Amino acid sequence: MAHSRLETYTPRIIALGLLGVFLLFALTGCQGGRRTTAELPPVGDYALVSVDDKPVPCKLTHEGTAVIVKSGGLTFNADGACRSLSVFAVPPNQDVQREVKATCARAGAELTLRWQHAGVTKGLLSENDRKFMMNNEGMIFAYRRQAE
Repeated sequence: MAHSRLETYTPRIIALGLLGVFLLFALTGCQGGRRTTAELPPVGDYALVSVDDKPVPCKLTHEGTAVIVKSGGLTFNADGACRSLSVFAVPPNQDVQREVKATCARAGAELTLRWQHAGVTKGLLSENDRKFMMNNEGMIFAYRRQAE
């Protein structure tokens, strides 16, 4: 008699066990799995095209100092790393090259750049990630993604 009860319950036990394994895989698969395009960094190189609507190269005054912005760019990597490289001319026309690294987090069209030793900047992607704009110390920097 005990043998027939075991035969009766065995398929149910196996089914419950398989259901448990399936649920475990389903739940862990949702965590840290594939991210949507709106969560992935905008991988590629972006060239600085304007500052405060002035095409680069352009002359600006920042905190009382005249500066010529000669060029700039952002590079976004798939792992969320970001690098900014800018070239400025300051009186008496000496070029200064500045490189800053950051980590990039994306939420839809908004990017949050956490700069190493330099704070946080938020910006917006537009036109299928071809443009990126950010407010940096009161100046609007506009970038355009370069052809691949």
